[in-house]
Amino acid sequence: MTFRSGRHFLQIPGPTNVPDRVLRAIDRPIIDHRGPEFVALTENLLERLKAIFKTSGSVLVFPASGSGGWEAALVNTLSPGDHVLMFDQGFFANGWKSVAERHELQVDVIPHDWRCAVDANQLAEKLAADKDHIYRAVLIVHNETSTGVASNIASVREALNHVGHPALLMVDTVSSLASMNYCHDAWGVDVAVGGSQKGLMLPPGLGFNAVSEKALEANETAKLPRSYWDWQLMLEANEVGFFPYTPATNLIYGLRESLDMLAEEGFDNVFARHARLGEATRRAVTAWGLEIYPVGPAAASNSVTTVLVPEGCDSDALRSVILDRFDMSLGTGLGKLKGKVFRIGHLGDFNELMLAGTLCGVEMGLAAAGVPFQPGGVQAAMESLGS
Repeated sequence: MTFRSGRHFLQIPGPTNVPDRVLRAIDRPIIDHRGPEFVALTENLLERLKAIFKTSGSVLVFPASGSGGWEAALVNTLSPGDHVLMFDQGFFANGWKSVAERHELQVDVIPHDWRCAVDANQLAEKLAADKDHIYRAVLIVHNETSTGVASNIASVREALNHVGHPALLMVDTVSSLASMNYCHDAWGVDVAVGGSQKGLMLPPGLGFNAVSEKALEANETAKLPRSYWDWQLMLEANEVGFFPYTPATNLIYGLRESLDMLAEEGFDNVFARHARLGEATRRAVTAWGLEIYPVGPAAASNSVTTVLVPEGCDSDALRSVILDRFDMSLGTGLGKLKGKVFRIGHLGDFNELMLAGTLCGVEMGLAAAGVPFQPGGVQAAMESLGS
């Protein structure tokens, strides 16, 4: 393999770049996860996680990815044959749907344009027609990583409240957590699903559930089989600073460091930084004469920008040129978007100069791959960041 100088630019929307501080924190000897040193590590960590989700309720940590968090949310609150409602939001929403169906839940999917945020009015109409309250849960992705479309979770809760529907509200926050504002309690979410490998700046391997009191009440009567994902086993062990089985100790070291870093920057500053970088990226795409996949500025994600390539172009061929020529990885199109879009991740441990380098690599790649575009995207982004 030919030697490549400099660092590889990893600009997929997760896993994200792991900062040196977190890498150094992870690089520690394993300790006894049944001993007092481990309790000292975790005694306030679970409490500090509540600030990330903006909740006063419990946050559970599983050795898993976000997909494990999906499953934990379902099996701890629902019973075989229960009905759940969700939108066809994108590739990852469909992944959550698949997990639900494998557990023999009845999934009703509202047809939806992947380019748009979820329609709370459409949801309200669907729920208002459910006079018998057969829907036990509504599943929504806050920030659909495959499309770069963000949805208004507060409006979803308003829809539920407006029609007086008792369904649990479950939200996937995997690519929004610690990058975009998420308010578990204020938005009335019952179960949130998160992962370590995006805004939290860690390697993959930790999955999260933030749970409301209503969700814990549902857990008491839920009859889907569970063992590894059992909330009660986790909560009981967490009470004394432990886990019910071997935890990902070194990732927990890293989590403590990432929480320190986020607290030092300040959550509002973190969200503002991501908004600034997201806006600069969108201005670059517009200046190139290319099309951003989300329709309308309110639907645009601040953690990932999904870009349509012109008709007749192959986004994967473009990505291959950029990887080969400039040692930079961009996100591929997933599902029905394969070959039609590329995705620029701008979340986690990421700043203005890193974005400028990323956009420069994209602009050079567009030219090298022969994709029709207008030069000047990097300049447009720089002007946005400079102002």
